[in-house]
Amino acid sequence: MKPVFLFLVISFGLFAGNGNAYGQQSRSSWVAQSNIYEVNLRQYSSSGSIKDFQKHLPRLKQMGVEILWFMPITPIGKVGRKMTESDLGSYYAVRDYKAVNEEFGTMADWISLVKKAHGMGFKVITDWVANHSAIDNPWMKDHPDFYTRDSAGNAVSPFDWTDVKKLNYANRGLRDSMISAMKFWLTTGIDGFRCDVAEEVPVDFWRTCIGKLKEVRPVFMLAEGDKPWLHEAGFDETYAWSLMGPMSDLVKGKMTLVQFDSVLNHNIAIYPTNAYRLYFTTNHDENSWNGTEFEKYGDAYKAFAVFTQTMYQSVPLIYSGQEIPNRKRLKFFVKDTIGWKGRYEMAPFYSALLKLRRSNPALAADAAYQRLPSSNDEAIFAYQREKGGRRVVVMLNFSSETQLFKIRNGVLKGRAMDLFKGKKRALEPGSAFGLEPWGYTVLVY
Repeated sequence: MKPVFLFLVISFGLFAGNGNAYGQQSRSSWVAQSNIYEVNLRQYSSSGSIKDFQKHLPRLKQMGVEILWFMPITPIGKVGRKMTESDLGSYYAVRDYKAVNEEFGTMADWISLVKKAHGMGFKVITDWVANHSAIDNPWMKDHPDFYTRDSAGNAVSPFDWTDVKKLNYANRGLRDSMISAMKFWLTTGIDGFRCDVAEEVPVDFWRTCIGKLKEVRPVFMLAEGDKPWLHEAGFDETYAWSLMGPMSDLVKGKMTLVQFDSVLNHNIAIYPTNAYRLYFTTNHDENSWNGTEFEKYGDAYKAFAVFTQTMYQSVPLIYSGQEIPNRKRLKFFVKDTIGWKGRYEMAPFYSALLKLRRSNPALAADAAYQRLPSSNDEAIFAYQREKGGRRVVVMLNFSSETQLFKIRNGVLKGRAMDLFKGKKRALEPGSAFGLEPWGYTVLVY
């Protein structure tokens, strides 16, 4: 989690972009109104296999999922595992960059899954670990100069990740080998990569690498990082980590809504207009290490889900099991299967949001964003998204008490569909609204 700095930049203006768009190579046009579903294969079924996950494709399609992000499917290192040798190890300790983890299945299984997913209209991306490798990766023996070493000549581990060793991007051979391995995975049919700890890899490598990948086809590139320079390097989407802490602090009363709005506005101001931002309420890291969405947000978990799905620049994320909803922390290094029970109580909620994103250009990542002032801005966070003559208005009660309010600038008029109530309502300037604690309303024009 990155430290949060508050910048008091409070504005109710219209964000059509900040004018500092970076040029990107062959941008993937299918992403702007899309969404991402993170697949934790190890925990998805009792077998953790590619074949068993494939059985879930029809229900995910029905829910409205479009981009499937698979955590690393490459073989996992066996030497130096952080728990014990009998545990399964970290996905992110790559033992072979051009193979499928034997625990998940075969390369043929993977290619079959990608083909099946494509046939159903999904896009598929996989996690890529460019910063480090497992200790028993063949590169360690065959190319010792591929690794960063200390003054004594020992390969070093990044941070406290003692099960991996950091790669050395001063070495031209490493750079060429890494790009070659990524191109290999494109031959399996995938549509892009989610790049782990992307900020730790040099910008000039990413610029060259992404340029070469996009010469093959316009792949989608998601960076696990929260720096504007990642977009200049060619990434399509970056993590909105800097909003994660404030979301939790808002629930706990450690931050006011005015401060939260300031942090949001600062993010909008510093990122390029064509940036996509990954908003989410949980993912594999958050769930395993920082707590479930229920531990972090309590009764506010739905309100923040609506926020992530409808915010400016967002191409949002849903994590494996949120559609149940999963209420436990999934263990990271060992087998801890998600408790599927054949009931997906949250699926209708997410489906309504996902399908609205797909059908309405007002929720495209690049659609205009305008904060709407209310008579109760200490608790109510209201905003409008607009594009192509379509509008969506979102009203969120970011407080633990019932709130009554009016929207002040007169934009709420005419007839609008209430997304979650499923009926139209007549609105006029000065209409009064009420929202229950941590409540939400989405109006579609």
